[in-house]
Amino acid sequence: MFSKIPFDRINWISSLFLTFTFFTTIIGVPVYLYHFGIDLFQICLFLFYFVATGMSITLGYHRLFAHKAFKAGRSVKFTTLVFGACAFEDSALDWASDHREHHKHVDDEHDDPYSISRGFFWAHMGWIFFKLYPRPLANVGDLKKDSLVMWQHHYHRPIAFIAGLVLPALLGLLYGGWESALGAFLIAGVARLVCVQHCTFFINSLCHTIGKRPYDSSTSARDSWLMAIFTFGEGYHNYHHSFQHDYRNGVKPWQWDPTKWAIWILAKLGLVTELRRVPEEKIVLAELREMKARAAAQIEKGKGWKLTCPTREEAYATLLELSQQLTEGYHELENAVGDRIKISREMLSRWRQMSADVGEQLLLIRSLQPGLA
Repeated sequence: MFSKIPFDRINWISSLFLTFTFFTTIIGVPVYLYHFGIDLFQICLFLFYFVATGMSITLGYHRLFAHKAFKAGRSVKFTTLVFGACAFEDSALDWASDHREHHKHVDDEHDDPYSISRGFFWAHMGWIFFKLYPRPLANVGDLKKDSLVMWQHHYHRPIAFIAGLVLPALLGLLYGGWESALGAFLIAGVARLVCVQHCTFFINSLCHTIGKRPYDSSTSARDSWLMAIFTFGEGYHNYHHSFQHDYRNGVKPWQWDPTKWAIWILAKLGLVTELRRVPEEKIVLAELREMKARAAAQIEKGKGWKLTCPTREEAYATLLELSQQLTEGYHELENAVGDRIKISREMLSRWRQMSADVGEQLLLIRSLQPGLA
């Protein structure tokens, strides 16, 4: 077993750091809490660092630097670069390079850096154990021209240690002495970075394994409302892979995406500009295309059914009728988008309802399928 592990390719620094911080969190933090307990200061400091570093990854590393979904001034760049470094997820330059490769070669076992095709653990964090330096970084030429990005790239490790671990301990020391300093180091420092890291890692692993694919089932990326809660809106991953340059991930009114709201507020304050968003008709078109493909696949399967039950006959007939309407609606919308015809919200709502009706019928068909020959 061990002879198959390429020990010569292991990044020992990253591997030992991930291992040390993880076990410090699950062992050291409970021991500290047992002996000293926790107070409001420790809770608030943890929450501040969790939000600041997590949002700097989602808003800064991801949507700003990796996808250029909007433009930002130096104050926003500097803040997200400093607190993003505190997540200990490498520099923004390295992070963006890996992520752009992921989008370009998603699910490819060789070229996708954290491909789910190589297993859940590999996509989650295993790939980091074998990430070697120096790297070519050929796909981030635009970011190399940014002096702030390059400053952070050269100094992200000392920034991370000073701002992410030393500063919380100093704040704890000022607040309540060495006991509070130790608690701040363990809770707001180490435990916080482990939580932020694994929330990020779960987007690469869990959101490529469990969830819905309402926009494109040809990719493993999935939407997960649960992961959106812990990752400031990054859980709507199927949408993101379908429309990666949109500054939003959660596009429906009820979807939790605080990163989107933060970007919108920053735009109102004049701190960011040129927010990129996909027109609603293109989003509806993707939903219709995906539902049309699912209906066609189910109809193809249904050709071999022995429809001896009236309920089954009715379900199949209804699916055929709805599928025809959906196909017509898809082509109607596709032509309207191609001709740049202005589409009313009422029309988009009608097409969305059409897609929802087909989805409900597919659920009914699925419930009948176990009894079908």
